[in-house]
Amino acid sequence: MKPARILAIAGSDCSGGAGLQADLKTIIMLGGYGMSAITAITAQNTIGVFAVEALSAQMVGAQVDTCVDDIGVDAVKIGMLGSAAIAHAVADRLEKLSVPVVFDPVMVATSGGVLADGPTREAFGRLMALATLTTPNVPELAALGGAESLSGIPYLAKGGDAEGALVEDRLCLPGAEPMVWHSERIETRHSHGTGCSLASAIATGLGQGLDLVAAVERGRRFVREALLAAPGFGAGHGPLGHEAVKGF
Repeated sequence: MKPARILAIAGSDCSGGAGLQADLKTIIMLGGYGMSAITAITAQNTIGVFAVEALSAQMVGAQVDTCVDDIGVDAVKIGMLGSAAIAHAVADRLEKLSVPVVFDPVMVATSGGVLADGPTREAFGRLMALATLTTPNVPELAALGGAESLSGIPYLAKGGDAEGALVEDRLCLPGAEPMVWHSERIETRHSHGTGCSLASAIATGLGQGLDLVAAVERGRRFVREALLAAPGFGAGHGPLGHEAVKGF
């Protein structure tokens, strides 16, 4: 049986903890076939983001087109976009596809580096409207206008950035009561790439035929296992231990 084809559209993290590198590690560990459309190149590590260079919208669009036209795609994960022009180029293409899309509205890196300017954030609306699921964390949800602003779209409000001993993740679907998961907080500074990994895990599950709830549940378990298996690299927010997670 052929693996599900998952296209990750995101920025590159040279240190391997987040972005496309985390996406592809997650996709592979969950049994998918990972492809990528690089939106930006970053110079970053566990301490911070030191430089960002966005690719042209034309180049990003060409990467998407060549993957879709030849290999094909079963699901898409969107992360860091790099510019408003890239966001619109991606939306133009995804509006023509009938596959699940998971949009992680990346704005700020775990270390605090800004990864989306004002015009890029304004372009998020098109992507949220077509996404199967949008996955904001606490500050991203606030920047997007809060729960009321997202009431018409399916989204997963991630609670890892909130305070407290329990982490609450809330799946909100239009016209339905929210589905809520509570998990004991894993106290660790090695959390770089959790959002990227979760979104990629959900996209992989959807591409494999799981329903949305099952894909979210498996994704949450995968990320928690990867947090527990973190190798301890770096002086700041270290990477997850994707390679150590088995049995998924």
